[in-house]
Amino acid sequence: MSTTEIRPWGRFTVLDESAVHKAKHIRVEPGRRLSYQRHRRRSEHWFVVTGPIHVTVGDEERILRAGESIDIPAGAAHRAANPGTHPVIFIEVQTGDYFGEDDITRITDDYERA
Repeated sequence: MSTTEIRPWGRFTVLDESAVHKAKHIRVEPGRRLSYQRHRRRSEHWFVVTGPIHVTVGDEERILRAGESIDIPAGAAHRAANPGTHPVIFIEVQTGDYFGEDDITRITDDYERA
């Protein structure tokens, strides 16, 4: 059973999860971006379905297009932003030992969340 959650930047749907992974379908609305954040207990792999999407991982900034992907190691600060005029979709696969939303440490956030 999938679960969808609405966020200020768009929404995500949990596609699958187990004790060692979680997979999400993430939609970022035009002009919106996720918080600049890090996770202590999980790494992530993002596969872009529709783009372009502006991705920041640590000091590296890249534009990813449909079919491209990036790995985000546990502890690395990262962000996804949609600079375009159409929604952007990517699939996020998390691996690690914990996948709760409370493993997010927000460094900066456009929506003033803690």
